[in-house]
Amino acid sequence: MRSLAALAVVLAVTAGCGAAGSTKAAPVRSSPSPSATAIVAGRGQAAARIHASPGCPTVAAGFDCDFQRRIGVVQAYVRGRPGTVGVILRDRRTGAVWRSEHAGREVWTASTIKLAMVVDLLVRERAGAVTLTTADQANIHAMLHTSDDTAADAVWRAHGRAAFNNRFPAYGVTGAHFVAGFDRYWGFMKCTPADLDRLIVYVLTRLPSDLRAHLLAEMRGVAPNQRWGVWGAGPATRPGNKNGWSQEQGGWVINSVGFAGAGERYTLTLMNSLDGKGGYDAGVATVTRASVLLLAGRP
Repeated sequence: MRSLAALAVVLAVTAGCGAAGSTKAAPVRSSPSPSATAIVAGRGQAAARIHASPGCPTVAAGFDCDFQRRIGVVQAYVRGRPGTVGVILRDRRTGAVWRSEHAGREVWTASTIKLAMVVDLLVRERAGAVTLTTADQANIHAMLHTSDDTAADAVWRAHGRAAFNNRFPAYGVTGAHFVAGFDRYWGFMKCTPADLDRLIVYVLTRLPSDLRAHLLAEMRGVAPNQRWGVWGAGPATRPGNKNGWSQEQGGWVINSVGFAGAGERYTLTLMNSLDGKGGYDAGVATVTRASVLLLAGRP
């Protein structure tokens, strides 16, 4: 059992924080942080600067010239940001994929793992393996809409606890694991950007169409506290995302996974482990700016 001190930390974690191994609860955000708001507001200027760049670099095979420029700009941008940033960009129409140098690094999942939990519950219910009550449905909505931790705890306890992780590989999350020295709990997990990339691809390609439509609507309709990260792509791209943010051993992590574009053409995963070199606002600024640079203005 946890010590009383550790349990107090768990109970103090705020909605959306994700991993309860934090030494300090994440701030409650009822609206996007000022840094994210300013970055999103400047998406037009960012796109204009990219289009004005001369030549056509070749930094990622399979992408058009516009994307090549964007990826080059983002590579330079994240190198100057606190900690490490793992990025995976996918163009589902052409099949092109760009993985940044830290795309394979393990990072605390924070609340992004809630997306895998929801997928598992929907798949199991469709197979007749579980029956989701009205309370379960409300908790699933809260997990996606505001990234509510109490709701995640409720479905975790009701539908399998640590056994959730035994099923995650079926949805592409093959590398997720509980962190040694912590309880086997959804808030004490790590995975890589590659895991979240495969998860969002599963959502878009393998979920039954009605379940997929429901999940995409939830991800497009997130509350203001998650309108950053992939959300930075802008309303014209109809983005949707599941974000995670928490202060962990080693510092803050700020993560975002989602989609944008006509027919959910693009998927984007970003995991920023700040490694003690920055806080919430710095991480939100990083993943939002990278999303703006990569996707704002794309058809």
